[in-house]
Amino acid sequence: MHIDARTLDADTLIEGDLCIIGAGAAGLSIALEWVGRGQKVILLEGGGFTIEERMQALYRGEALDRPYYPLQATRLHFFGGTTNHWAGWSSPYDPIDFEKRDWVPHSGWPITRAHLDPFYVRAQKVLELGAHDFEAAYWEKLQPGRERLPLDGKAFFPKMWQFSPPTRMGTVYRDAIVKSENVHLYTYAKVVEILPNENVTAAESLRVKTIDGKEHKVRAKQYITACSAIHNSRLLLASNSRARAGLGNDHDLVGRFFMEHFEVFGAQVVFAQPQPLALYMHPGFGAGRARAELALTSETQRQHKILNGTSSLSIYATPTPRKSESQVNFPEVGPNPTPQTVYRLFTRQEQAPNRDSRIVLGAEKDELDMPRANLRLNFTPNDKRSIRVFYELLGQEMGRTGLGRLQILDWLLDGDDNAWPAHLRGGWHHMGTARMHDDPKQGVVDPNCKVHGLANLYVAGSDVYPTSGAANPTLTLVSLALRLSDHLKTKVLV
Repeated sequence: MHIDARTLDADTLIEGDLCIIGAGAAGLSIALEWVGRGQKVILLEGGGFTIEERMQALYRGEALDRPYYPLQATRLHFFGGTTNHWAGWSSPYDPIDFEKRDWVPHSGWPITRAHLDPFYVRAQKVLELGAHDFEAAYWEKLQPGRERLPLDGKAFFPKMWQFSPPTRMGTVYRDAIVKSENVHLYTYAKVVEILPNENVTAAESLRVKTIDGKEHKVRAKQYITACSAIHNSRLLLASNSRARAGLGNDHDLVGRFFMEHFEVFGAQVVFAQPQPLALYMHPGFGAGRARAELALTSETQRQHKILNGTSSLSIYATPTPRKSESQVNFPEVGPNPTPQTVYRLFTRQEQAPNRDSRIVLGAEKDELDMPRANLRLNFTPNDKRSIRVFYELLGQEMGRTGLGRLQILDWLLDGDDNAWPAHLRGGWHHMGTARMHDDPKQGVVDPNCKVHGLANLYVAGSDVYPTSGAANPTLTLVSLALRLSDHLKTKVLV
């Protein structure tokens, strides 16, 4: 069922059993799980069904410490959320990503990779991926002629990515939501505040505003905020009428530990003989499509005390501007390119958790009188050191096998691990701002994604990640959303 909140009388009271704030990847993944059930589900989307400049402007904010993409461009404010422009790259996090690592302060999840494995299988279907098999051997057998490089498997392994079509969830799943009798979708219903009870032990209601100035109230038994890592934090921090520092922020953690993925060229390799590298080339999108990237084993990461990262290989091509980013776009190459001798190496690496990397509320307010979210993006010396060590180890392995030689780019060899190049970019992957931890003094949500201290408020999205891993976050994000949905079904809303 669909209702445009702008058509309701002002001060309408909307009531239900479960309320989901945000109809992006996390929110829609959960809502779909409740279609046809006995509970009334309220799904609130701040925008409409298409992108609108006025709605995107509500997401405007500033990057305060270093250059970054325009914040209003990094997340889309309409039904389907940022799946409306995601690139479809999908891979699970590695077991080491969930572990406590003594060389990575604030690392360690309160769940393991094994806890997520069954949900990864289900998430594959949501994102229209192929078989849940991310072992290189499976893809080598499936597609003869696409073989891994003969590197030492104790140090490097081919980490596989699969490619969604990519799934535009707002298009693919629109009918299922709109035609549902028990899921009530409200568009143009922007939540500007979560109101707790007097003792601030539970969420009591939501203040909702429409772009044309109306205000409504929403009440439910359970609430999930699924607005992205920036805007979940923004909403929690702005909900300060009874909790002065914001909801879930008794220990000054909401918005902290913002993480991105470093995405930057770090080296080039010159092979002794031309290499097609078909397994490592982008094969296009859709189920049954996959590619490998070079990755360090967990044992090697432990030995050298570095962060998790991967490197992709690409041929040199003429760059073309990207429309919405201050980047360049290098044309994708099919699975059987002409063998080359020289390839560029592109880093994708996790950012170490850092309290000083955070989302803060600005003094400026948006059109709905909500404080804007600003970004303070800060790094640690081990972030850069890890990229350099990765390529040093890869160079050693290339020499040992006689495959070729590797040239590390000058910016990694400048002797200053606090200096970063102007061309440094991220993956538009926002994580960590409502981190998961058993201890409320170290995390915003518990292992079930419930906000510490609030009995009925949950967070869905990549902001609950304690560490960012090296894989794109969407597959894990959907898996965690499905896990949260199951928890609510079996433990709360039975």
